[in-house]
Amino acid sequence: MPIESKSAIATGNGNFKIDYIVLADPLEDEVLVKMRAAGLCHTDYDSLSWGKPIVMGHEGAGIVHKVGSKVRDLQKGDQVVLNWATPCLKCFQCQNGNQHLCENNSPVVAGENGYTPGHAHLNGSLWQNKPIERSFNLGTLSEYALVKESAVVKVTGRPIPFAAASILSCGVMTGYGSVVNAAKVKSKSSVVVIGCGGVGLNVIQGAKIAGATKIIAIDIKKEKLSWATQFGATHTILAKKEDKELLKAADKVKLLCDGRGADYAFECTAIPALGAAPLAMVRNAGTAVQVSGIEEEITIDMRLFEWDKIYINPLYGKCNPQVDFPKLFELYKKGALQLDEMITQKYSLDNLQQAFDDMLEGKNAKGVVTFE
Repeated sequence: MPIESKSAIATGNGNFKIDYIVLADPLEDEVLVKMRAAGLCHTDYDSLSWGKPIVMGHEGAGIVHKVGSKVRDLQKGDQVVLNWATPCLKCFQCQNGNQHLCENNSPVVAGENGYTPGHAHLNGSLWQNKPIERSFNLGTLSEYALVKESAVVKVTGRPIPFAAASILSCGVMTGYGSVVNAAKVKSKSSVVVIGCGGVGLNVIQGAKIAGATKIIAIDIKKEKLSWATQFGATHTILAKKEDKELLKAADKVKLLCDGRGADYAFECTAIPALGAAPLAMVRNAGTAVQVSGIEEEITIDMRLFEWDKIYINPLYGKCNPQVDFPKLFELYKKGALQLDEMITQKYSLDNLQQAFDDMLEGKNAKGVVTFE
């Protein structure tokens, strides 16, 4: 039986409204999740300007409400975390272990040619009775989310607070996975993290978990460097805005790393001018990682690659959700991964504008919308 769900709807022109959608019953391979919490990031704000109506949100945790006829491993009442990189498990990339690059379902890789759930309708508005898309095939800023079974990871054993669980599925996974899965940071190594927002803090956590002994955090805001120390940074560098390519900050990094530079450096700002900055931070044969997903043309001085430096641009921390999420659950339960401490503020869905304002002003390490 269709269900009505209060949701945040991006109108496509930079604005949003709180309205109701009607979700159909799950198809055979789908799951209807009653949302309990949804993490917020800049991508959610960007979705306001995607030029089409869309149910917002791509991070979240909740409880299974109903399952499709062929869903066997989930049942009503299970606690779950949603994963936006839904694998098909059949395409070339999935078969080669790159589920985060699924050629059929990924909204990033497959784009408009990928899976788009259509059986949700906006109720009582201009788009009444017309299907509406959900952000990253999830739409977590809603009381209910109708998703593919492969977008759901069950929390086994001791439950995790919903707010903490909700932030795992993008920012935490991206930061941690970029360190552990993509760069494969070695124990006793040195790591630089450029930008100490939500993703950068999780790069720091990942580096600490990986056993890095020197973790250097760089930001232009003292408050964010304070957060960085809380989450595992051993050194901090307060950069200046006029140091646009962070070359002066790079000189300080070298002083901290025996004059050579760090073993690894991670860019987590999404500022195009800093796309090449991690190359300036690493030693010869070091690894530079562009985490934030800069998607525009930039100019790079090729001398920054000298010598034998590696530059990688991983997506979503090379996430394999059914493998990586349980690891994150266990790290949290053991106290090795800080999640509750990362949540600066919780908001109701009706207070979403304030949540966006606080995020854009840099007040939050992470904001979360909760559904009671």
